[in-house]
Amino acid sequence: MTPVLAEWGAPADRAALAVLAVHGRGQDPAFMQATASRLDTASVRFFAPEAEGNTWYPLSFLEPVERNQPALDRSVRVLEASLDRLAGAGFDRVWGFSQGACLLSHLVLSAPRPVAGLVLFTGGYLGTAPPVPAGQGLCGVPVVLRSIEDDPWGPRHRVEETAALLRQAGAEVDLRIDPGTDHIITDEACATATRLLNAAAVAEAP
Repeated sequence: MTPVLAEWGAPADRAALAVLAVHGRGQDPAFMQATASRLDTASVRFFAPEAEGNTWYPLSFLEPVERNQPALDRSVRVLEASLDRLAGAGFDRVWGFSQGACLLSHLVLSAPRPVAGLVLFTGGYLGTAPPVPAGQGLCGVPVVLRSIEDDPWGPRHRVEETAALLRQAGAEVDLRIDPGTDHIITDEACATATRLLNAAAVAEAP
């Protein structure tokens, strides 16, 4: 499988960091591009896959994993192939940026692989039973995890449980949950993501 990826940002031959931008339900790469415009990241190139029907899996991420199959496994394969493609283009470590944070959380907790870091906006692991991280597969990986207190789609307890699992896997998690009832990405979340992306770009620069 070779996914088609939308691309934008710094020219590929001059980018210091690749960002895999995974959209949420009912969204598409254009939404992620608009969100990325809120980040001041001059040396980053973004790559965004698109879910079939703009949905990575059919039901809530709180449902048992098997109820979101086979779409969930197909979507995980799309992300894995996307990461492989970025690695093949010369980006040996990848930063995941997503409001489709549930799918990325599922991927990195179920099968950790080298990443420069993670930005997860409003989401958490999939299913009713938390995954058990195998060892310290995310050792030292910086994570920005943001949500809203009463977000209608992402319960606070699941976001906090996901932060704990990421820490168990060795990640360095910056968790913040702001008051409110809207499903939004705050300016503070974008500013924090910008700082971490730019720090990673400097670290990755030749």
